[in-house]
Amino acid sequence: MAVYTLPELPYDYAALEPVINPQIVELHHDKHHAAYVKGANDTLEQLAEARDKEQWGSINGLEKNLAFHLSGHILHSIYWHNMTGDGGGEPLAVDGVGDLADAITESFGSFAGFKAQLTKASATTQGSGWGVLAYEPLSGRLIVEQVYDHQGNVGQGSTPILVFDAWEHAFYLQYKNQKVDFIDAMWAVVNWQDVARRYAAAKERGDSLLLAP
Repeated sequence: MAVYTLPELPYDYAALEPVINPQIVELHHDKHHAAYVKGANDTLEQLAEARDKEQWGSINGLEKNLAFHLSGHILHSIYWHNMTGDGGGEPLAVDGVGDLADAITESFGSFAGFKAQLTKASATTQGSGWGVLAYEPLSGRLIVEQVYDHQGNVGQGSTPILVFDAWEHAFYLQYKNQKVDFIDAMWAVVNWQDVARRYAAAKERGDSLLLAP
């Protein structure tokens, strides 16, 4: 039985136009995201077989595959909910997301500073990857991270709350090789309500994942 399943989109394929066209959303979700789900499940089966047979020659590759596919599944699951056709702007107290707005200002100095940093981090990630706004529990701050592929170069224990997919499959059919244009356009569909909920949940969990000294 599969451990991981492909989640349904919270909107139809055309909901994010004109920022992301329906063809990209369909291919991205139904093909690319689905491939990461299948890859994670297949790798779990291969690891189970390795344990049963006590054959560990491929353990390094299998562990890397599991991290790659599982992280791809998790980041895409966040990505779909981070967007809405009614999104954009910036988080404001009047919209019920004041705690998130205050945290962004405290961590980055201003919303403009945060937006510039996440935009640059997303657009300049080498090769394939993501730009990520994450809650870092040790300091209680928000940080921006560059995620190479799906799983590398992150602070352990930090929780992603807003993700920008900078893989070519997320934009190439519409934006060609203009990754910067895609990232700039993404700000018009950010679902701040979803980001605020993720921030509140991460903050409530706090440093429970970290062992006390």
